[in-house]
Amino acid sequence: MPVVKENYDVCIVGAGHAGCEAALACARLGLETILFTISIESVAMMPCNPNIGGSSKGHLVREIDALGGEMGVNIDHTFIQSKMLNKSKGPAVHSLRAQADKADYSARMRQVLQNTDHLTLRQAEVTELMVENKVIRGVKTFSGAEYYAKAVVLCTGTYLKARCLYGDVVNCTGPNGLQAANHLTDSLVENGVEMFRFKTGTPARIDKRSVDFSKMQEQFGDERVVPFSFTTDPEKVQIDQVSCWLTYTNEKTHEIIRDNLSRSPLFSGMIEGTGPRYCPSIEDKVVKFADKNRHQVFIEPEGIHTNEMYIGGMSSSLPEDVQYAMYHTVPGLEHVKIVRNAYAIEYDCINPRQLYPSLEFKEISGLFSGGQFNGSSGYEEAAAQGLIAGINAAMKIKGKDPLILDRSESYIGVLIDDLVTKENHEPYRMMTSRAEYRLLLRQDNADLRLTRHGYEVGLIPQKRYDYVVKKEQLIKQEVQRVENVHLGASGPVQKLMAQYNSQPLNTGTTLAELIRRPELNYDILAPVDPERPHLTPDVCEQININIKYDGYIKRQIKQVKQFKKLESKKLPPNFDYTQISGLRMEAQQKLNLYQPISIGQASRISGVSPADISVILVYLEQLHYQQKKEQDK
Repeated sequence: MPVVKENYDVCIVGAGHAGCEAALACARLGLETILFTISIESVAMMPCNPNIGGSSKGHLVREIDALGGEMGVNIDHTFIQSKMLNKSKGPAVHSLRAQADKADYSARMRQVLQNTDHLTLRQAEVTELMVENKVIRGVKTFSGAEYYAKAVVLCTGTYLKARCLYGDVVNCTGPNGLQAANHLTDSLVENGVEMFRFKTGTPARIDKRSVDFSKMQEQFGDERVVPFSFTTDPEKVQIDQVSCWLTYTNEKTHEIIRDNLSRSPLFSGMIEGTGPRYCPSIEDKVVKFADKNRHQVFIEPEGIHTNEMYIGGMSSSLPEDVQYAMYHTVPGLEHVKIVRNAYAIEYDCINPRQLYPSLEFKEISGLFSGGQFNGSSGYEEAAAQGLIAGINAAMKIKGKDPLILDRSESYIGVLIDDLVTKENHEPYRMMTSRAEYRLLLRQDNADLRLTRHGYEVGLIPQKRYDYVVKKEQLIKQEVQRVENVHLGASGPVQKLMAQYNSQPLNTGTTLAELIRRPELNYDILAPVDPERPHLTPDVCEQININIKYDGYIKRQIKQVKQFKKLESKKLPPNFDYTQISGLRMEAQQKLNLYQPISIGQASRISGVSPADISVILVYLEQLHYQQKKEQDK
């Protein structure tokens, strides 16, 4: 019986946040790309929270944008409320978060995909990998159609052998009742891929008309909205925003949950998968934080054209009747009507230690992987991995070196390094505390850090790159000028000091020293700085941060130099570490398992001690000496 056979450069499996970024990267780099999705309606779907960004996740979105990805642009077009989080703290932890109109977000991304040259969007379930001699050749679909490709990127999200559960109700579906992908896992296992079973969950969606908002605290967006994308005109995102609402659980809520824990599949043993530590269900919170008599609950709109609202902070897999009972104890939700029940979802994903930092499988050449399929959680983490996997699939086809971002230059680098280097027994979530150099990796300077990489790869146009180069020069020049501007204790200066309750000057000082005072900044001091050039707000922001945190920044740059030294010491591929006699057995086993690409990566593997690293360094020196000796003969 004849079957459909087609040829592409790249096949992308899954059109969630990872798959969209991977497909757009490949197509924009000129490769003929096909993107498979189980349902065209599920493209860039938000099956859980209706927002993009948040603490540390906002950093990822900014970095995706700086590399030439789409997520930041898409949310700028479809947000309904935007807020800069952690503004009372230092700039290292400032993070953008925006409520999305879920339907608009998905629709716009789908429109972008369908209007991108070299990109084909195809509704079909991929059931099998075609692998020959450990090299990927393409994929087969449920219908038997064969799609041949030079590279394949797997972005299957939470769909592999997915099942949704609440109480004793089990639906073998993907998120939002969509069809699960029940066949691809078998093909992966047949090709030697190690699989995990993970779990996540989502709260109920409720009818806005049944909510009593008078018993809740209204939460507004920022008066002045900051866009996610560096290419978005800030004036175009100053819109009328919708409100979110804050309420709390109470002892009655917790009592109902405790009384029904035996009916939760999470506690009854029905759920096999491991859930996310940092996004627990309300049952988990009540059990693990028994001393807390209330938990925050955010009521967030799912969009402008729907009455559905999301109950943030109350994801659950409790039975339907218990869901009604517990939600009805929350102030403002006493008479709430549920539109969609809360549920847990468990799914197959891979052990990400099987991947190189390029996100290519170590044992299957040309097969790449991104998103929740790699054992992570979150839309932003998924999109970041999808972008890198897509870029590196394209680089492999073009015969170029992969793009590998390290921990010192991006949150994306931290995310991927943690996934492929550390043991992950639960869905991985990005947090600012995971980044050692977070003062350097701020969301406000993502363009300065990463645009060059996007340009060199081919995703950033010349004009945008030139602007960033010029911006960098302006910042450097103005910081140098400000460091050398001296101010005396004149009347205007003293008047300005008094206006901001700043210590008056006894002697002259530099403008930079005044900027470093907590109550002052670069913009405040403009009236006493007549030589100040006219600069854009984004440039002024960088000047202020660079001067204010100068000492801390210099210290981190020094630490990064040390880090880079270890990262530059490359290790041989497919090396047998049992050859190094001085290594402890655990270190030999872990190093053989992970096959790190550098001393730096080796040092971050659990079970490899500083003493083991010293042994490896001595071995490498001896190896280098022997090789030099051989060459000199």
